[in-house]
Amino acid sequence: MKSYLFKIASIMFFVVVTMTSIASSPPPPPPAHGASGNQCTTGGAPVGEGLFILLGLAGLYGGYKLSSRLLYARQQDTISPTQHSTPKA
Repeated sequence: MKSYLFKIASIMFFVVVTMTSIASSPPPPPPAHGASGNQCTTGGAPVGEGLFILLGLAGLYGGYKLSSRLLYARQQDTISPTQHSTPKA
């Protein structure tokens, strides 16, 4: 019974904490944050450069994995069945 009450109390605690953090309003922007409304003053983050680096590295990794699998499959095809046979007692 204690563990059941503890579970209910902990779930209620996390629900209340989550609801109060969602319900709070965001802080006001700094005084020189833009001429009219919420505008970015620095021009934004360079997302495109990081995206191309990520895609390039993902392509290199995919090519490496593909070539290693093809090389492994080619090596398995070239081994004759007699090399893997075990002597029967």
